[in-house]
Amino acid sequence: MQVIRGLHNLRPEHRGCVATIGNFDGVHLGHQSVFQHLLEKGREFGLPATVVTFEPQPREFFQPDGAPARLTRMREKLQAMKDIGIERAVILEFGRKMASMPAVAFVEELLVSGLDARFLSVGDDFRFGMGREGDFHLLQSMGNQHGFEVENMNTFKLDADRVSSTRIRQLLTDGNLQAAELCLGRPYRICGRVAHGDERGRTIGFPTMNVNLHRRVSPLRGVYAVKVRGLDKQPLPGVANIGTRPTVEGDTRYLLETHLFDFDRSVYGEHVQVEFVHKLRDEKRFDSFEDLRRQILDDAAAARIELGI
Repeated sequence: MQVIRGLHNLRPEHRGCVATIGNFDGVHLGHQSVFQHLLEKGREFGLPATVVTFEPQPREFFQPDGAPARLTRMREKLQAMKDIGIERAVILEFGRKMASMPAVAFVEELLVSGLDARFLSVGDDFRFGMGREGDFHLLQSMGNQHGFEVENMNTFKLDADRVSSTRIRQLLTDGNLQAAELCLGRPYRICGRVAHGDERGRTIGFPTMNVNLHRRVSPLRGVYAVKVRGLDKQPLPGVANIGTRPTVEGDTRYLLETHLFDFDRSVYGEHVQVEFVHKLRDEKRFDSFEDLRRQILDDAAAARIELGI
């Protein structure tokens, strides 16, 4: 899959495509349905299926402290698109310049001059441009003017309820990993590179693998039974804590720390996928590291049961 970063990197060879625009956080079943339809349209038109997305997501720019927790970082999102078969992704930097761009200019610079899109699929509630002035009807009007077709994305439902990133965030926050998996079409995972930590876990007999989150916050918080992919041919079982470690005074970092069972190998720098299988408990502050150690023993035993080992 070809990845183009920024309007300024669009070249003449990128002109001619079928496209969709959105955040696509989580790349859930609803998004996958849109992408599959886009691929069908691409075959019909004989043009590459192109996904246009934003980094950061618009609400992260406008409301940095109030934006919803991310389901996926950009790397995960791009990999999911590639796995589905999307041929091209355009990542637009969402900053002051993009936020102040008039809606008509957005269409002309991106869809007409930049991509020469022949087909566009967006939600009927899609808003864009300065002050969110652009909408579905403007796209249809400009599509008629410039010769591209505009189609409304169909709502994807599961058990009569709409599948959405918002719904999945709430399911994950509630600890309902099985329902979230159904909406995603895969188990929920967080991917990242293993980083050096402060090695406090090693001092109490539970060395942990620290994974860079590359996000302000996640919908998950607490202790989980997990499987870790990327270090062996088979997923490795373990127990993970994701949160702010309330027992450690003065440390407010949001971290993902995983203890792998029966594993003793340096993996710094490795890229891994932490798959969340079952929530064991919420985060809790302990009066001492000895109390924490005893709780981790209980957590590890519970995780082993959940993982069937």
